[in-house]
Amino acid sequence: MAFNPHAIRAIYKFEMARTFRTPLQSIVSPVISTSLYFIVFGAAIGAHMPAVGGVSYGAFIVPGLIMLSLLTQSIANASFAIYFPKFTGTIYELLSAPVAWWEAVIAYVGAAASKSILLGLIILLTATFFVPLRIEHPVFMLVFLALTATTFSLFGFIIGIWADGFERLQVIPLLVVTPLTFLGGAFYSIDMLPGFWRTVALFNPVVYLISGFRWSFYGAGDVSVGVSLAMTLVFLVGCIAVVGWIFRTGYRLKN
Repeated sequence: MAFNPHAIRAIYKFEMARTFRTPLQSIVSPVISTSLYFIVFGAAIGAHMPAVGGVSYGAFIVPGLIMLSLLTQSIANASFAIYFPKFTGTIYELLSAPVAWWEAVIAYVGAAASKSILLGLIILLTATFFVPLRIEHPVFMLVFLALTATTFSLFGFIIGIWADGFERLQVIPLLVVTPLTFLGGAFYSIDMLPGFWRTVALFNPVVYLISGFRWSFYGAGDVSVGVSLAMTLVFLVGCIAVVGWIFRTGYRLKN
């Protein structure tokens, strides 16, 4: 099948338009929720906390909080985008249209990632009003932002296909991703943990995402930036492989 940029553009524009039709839910609500963390942990509690690695506590938690929003929103945007056509039955129109599976994935995942990146940048801008920030490696910051948004949008796409009800859409984000993020160094450095628990923490994949993103701000992380980048790419390739398998086998696309 020939490359069809018009199909990608149409799906992408439709998904982006849905975001701007519900700005309170899509943008304002997560920004306000994250701002409360900045106020409580940054401005209030952070003023009485010691610096972490030479960085004030309020500034230290900013990369982790952005990652928390980025992961949850990427999954939510992508999973709902593909699940809703299954729920309404319009998925058959997509499957019968002259659109390659990878074109549909690019459109849906691209839109979800775009929304999450936009939200992450808005939260970053909002953080500057509450805590002093510096970004030592802005290019790497954008790279980690884009890679993480794309990877977890693919992961959300997989969840949306796997889910057979709205309740299942929330199971993995609420019971798996959010706890892993809180335990992955969003509010602390894993170097502060005892030896055994630090070793356990290294099995948490979110540690590498937060560490690499934090490195782009302050030039220091819990693990080397090369390892963080490699782990992110491994997860990205894994998600691409799973999505390819789903469309080759037709797994739950018509359920």
